[in-house]
Amino acid sequence: MADSVVYEEVALADMTFDAAEQMYTYSCPCGDLFEISLEDLLDGEDIAPCPSCTLRIRVLYDMESLPPLQQPEGDGGLSPSTAVPVN
Repeated sequence: MADSVVYEEVALADMTFDAAEQMYTYSCPCGDLFEISLEDLLDGEDIAPCPSCTLRIRVLYDMESLPPLQQPEGDGGLSPSTAVPVN
């Protein structure tokens, strides 16, 4: 989506982070919120859409500034400290 038309470029520091949801949000002029997940940012995605309108923003960030991705509690997944290597 690098060539997508965006409404605005927004610094990650200007967005709100919900640690429980692992989601960054930013106010949209329509009254809803632009949303992008931490996982998407870690995957290199930088476009945050608004779910209620057609506007999208480009998030400006450095990978090093992102918090670590948290595993949801009770998902049965292995944490990095208990991961078993596969041979």
